[in-house]
Amino acid sequence: MAIRKHSAVRLGSIAAGLTLATAALTLAARQRQLEEARLHVKRLELEELNSRRAALAHQQRMHWELLSMAISDPSLASVIDTYDKSIPAEKRRQFFYANAWYVNLFHLYRSGMLDQEELFGRLREIFQSPVLREYWEASKEQRASLKESSDEAWIGRMVDGLIKDLDEADTDEWWVVGNPPTD
Repeated sequence: MAIRKHSAVRLGSIAAGLTLATAALTLAARQRQLEEARLHVKRLELEELNSRRAALAHQQRMHWELLSMAISDPSLASVIDTYDKSIPAEKRRQFFYANAWYVNLFHLYRSGMLDQEELFGRLREIFQSPVLREYWEASKEQRASLKESSDEAWIGRMVDGLIKDLDEADTDEWWVVGNPPTD
């Protein structure tokens, strides 16, 4: 009888050990599956980011090509010219070019190639140009239709504040004017 009890206890211990081992293996397999799923999601996110950046780069090229055509050919410029008709044609062509510079910075920011502080510094630099400031004033009605929460509207408000700060600055050292935003 003692042998049967000992055998039963031993078999019970073996069965419990096998059950624990099976549970540990199952848990390890589930953890591997979960990690594989996480890696798969991460790969998909990176692919989406790369696709988005490629689409933004393509859109920027298209924008530049279209603006180049408008700058080169006044008959094509009239298709997109929403500026006040009292502005001379040569000045409107300069505005198209100013827009190309602004949009270039916008896309550099949106693609992640510039952070907010770098964008601010570049904007501070290009808005030293009187033509860019004239363009900005002439295009304010176009910006008024932007969705308030959009990146472009946020950057527009930042430029408005920057121009105000530059105009009110008591220094000729324009590169220190304004407070760059932080990410």
